[in-house]
Amino acid sequence: MRTISFENGDEMPMLGLGTWKSAPGEAHEAVTTAIEVGYQHVDCAPIYKNEAEVGEALTESLDAGMADRDDVWITSKLWNDSHDPKHVRPALEQTLDDLQLDVLDLYLVHWPVAFERGVDYPSSPSKLVPLDETPLTETWAAMEELKAEGRVRHIGVSNFNVPKLQLLQEEGRVAPEMNQIELHPYLQQPEMLSFAREQGIPLTAYSPLGSYDRPDSMKADDEPTLLDEPTIHEIAETHDASPAQVLVSWALHRDTAVIPKSTTPSHIQQNLEAAELELTNDDMEAIAALDRGYRYLTAEDWTVEGSPYTQSQIWDE
Repeated sequence: MRTISFENGDEMPMLGLGTWKSAPGEAHEAVTTAIEVGYQHVDCAPIYKNEAEVGEALTESLDAGMADRDDVWITSKLWNDSHDPKHVRPALEQTLDDLQLDVLDLYLVHWPVAFERGVDYPSSPSKLVPLDETPLTETWAAMEELKAEGRVRHIGVSNFNVPKLQLLQEEGRVAPEMNQIELHPYLQQPEMLSFAREQGIPLTAYSPLGSYDRPDSMKADDEPTLLDEPTIHEIAETHDASPAQVLVSWALHRDTAVIPKSTTPSHIQQNLEAAELELTNDDMEAIAALDRGYRYLTAEDWTVEGSPYTQSQIWDE
């Protein structure tokens, strides 16, 4: 398995199991299956509402000798209601308790958006906290303290645009060690990819299969279905692979980590096998032509009228 190397010598497996949208009862089985077949990277977040279940599966799998703790990379995230520096540590402690871990390998600021304490999803604009009241730099300083104390090995962000990454680089003591963002052939983000490579900030691709299984309330009426894309199907047929395997392999070929979610044992296995799929230059060029700048996750609920946030502010578009 290819890995991403960090300055201290740590290696993060580039292919991991995503757990967003894994329903109660499914996350435990998915994580158990993943570790059993050879996954060494699991991506989590408290807002997914399944970290306790993931933690049980991790503990059981490690106790059963399926893997050693040092060989399994665990990522989690700070939710938007815990940006105030005094809430950062308690949020991490809850995640560590749920995951049954002493140390987290990677901790990310989930969004550059702040909510009132205790809010999962804001019911009104009044539940959103402007960044001038809770600056990202203050949240980041609290993240840096967690790393300095050894509670987390690495810190990073998710859904950050280039200006916000630059802000943390300029104002922080520790530069972001990861940016987890939506990446797939319909949203290739070449500018971000170029910036990240220049600055040495690794990227992790979420929703690499197009997030077709997210709630209908989050879907546009006319959104394209990535797994039905003819070009992807043609390439898959050429390699005797599945469309999902082509999409996972494409992400790895761009030197980005990738965290496809599945709770189906056969798909979990197939996604792992995608690491062995070699795409040709012609394949990559054909996929490059599919870019349409299409976001499946727009954060539109946080940019409604009266919100302190706008789409252009979040995405720098």
